[in-house]
Amino acid sequence: MTTAQKIKDIEDEMAKTQKNKATEYHLGQLKAKLAKLRRELIAPPGGGGGGPGIGFDVARTGIASVGFVGFPSVGKSTLMSKLTGTHSEAASYEFTTLTTVPGTMTYNGARLQILDLPGIIEGAKDGKGRGRQVIAVARTCNLIFIVLDVLKPLNDLAILTNELEGFGIRLNKKPPAITVRKKESGGVAITNTVPLTKIDAQEIKAVLSEYRMSNAAVAIHQPDATIEDFIDVVEGNRVYVPAIFVLNKIDAISIEELDLLYKIPNSVPISSKLWLNIDELLEVMWDKLNLVRVYTKPRGQQPDYSSPVVLRRGRCTVEDFCNAIHKEILKQFRNAMVWGTSAKHSRGQKVGLEHVLEDEEQVPLFLCTSLVSVSQADSFPPVTLYHYTSIHLLIICIFKK
Repeated sequence: MTTAQKIKDIEDEMAKTQKNKATEYHLGQLKAKLAKLRRELIAPPGGGGGGPGIGFDVARTGIASVGFVGFPSVGKSTLMSKLTGTHSEAASYEFTTLTTVPGTMTYNGARLQILDLPGIIEGAKDGKGRGRQVIAVARTCNLIFIVLDVLKPLNDLAILTNELEGFGIRLNKKPPAITVRKKESGGVAITNTVPLTKIDAQEIKAVLSEYRMSNAAVAIHQPDATIEDFIDVVEGNRVYVPAIFVLNKIDAISIEELDLLYKIPNSVPISSKLWLNIDELLEVMWDKLNLVRVYTKPRGQQPDYSSPVVLRRGRCTVEDFCNAIHKEILKQFRNAMVWGTSAKHSRGQKVGLEHVLEDEEQVPLFLCTSLVSVSQADSFPPVTLYHYTSIHLLIICIFKK
């Protein structure tokens, strides 16, 4: 019996089983078995099955990647081609795109990689239509555009969300505030700081039993946590990716229908053919990516707003900022001045490497004027020696031996 058949049998059994106090333990075990079988689809046992596959594994460029996911012939290739200038075959027949087509675009000074993925079909998570390879690439993206036909968005969205969820991708969700720690003895200890309204101790113990964790400490801080959230934490292989539901072909509907589409959460109606509402799409994309722009400032001059250093939120300290420009800078670092929302004073604040930067701040770096070897000096971009000048608009002084 194949893994897909085993999954279907368990889903059928769960559908027949009524949920009550007597069946909670059994349902918990079934859900845990289902998660383990789906894990086999993501990473088949025995090795040799990893990786997206030929034509799908793309070298990453830029500060972030955006993947286009959707059914065939919904306008993904047209949108990608116009955004990036990269040719991605578009035609009136289905499955025009057969491999991952990469392209790049620059927005707000940030270089972004756009990945046009082949159209997927229902059952993709089970391997139909090379769907497993497509979704494997989507797992690695920083943002997913789910491109939908505006004439049937909700039905298609439900199918696509189910396919991605079955492959361990959680859209527009944060990791559950649940911790599971193995112990050597003492059985299962469950603590919670919020009321458990959708999960109980019996279900938790059933899941842990299926994973052969007879001794564990469970702490739940997630309001309205479900058994699915708990299984995600135990599995530990879920990815949490922001997504935008791109409702394409609005040129084929009325204004009244367009007003209804705006009620769908995380959605942006557009027309890739007539290039309508693309500005709003890019603005929402930028918000979802949650990037931080930092402007460097040479002494006595205005910041250069045309070439920001772009960092990812959560990795945007002064140290990250230095490494983004040149790793050798840390060896000569003395301090930095910050002007912006993270500074305590309007006139700027002197900070160290651990300071966390916010979006659109100005940061000149002051480096020690100690001797460096010729090899070290040569590793920096060209500068005028013996004078204060800038390396990517940084204030620095270098002496050669």
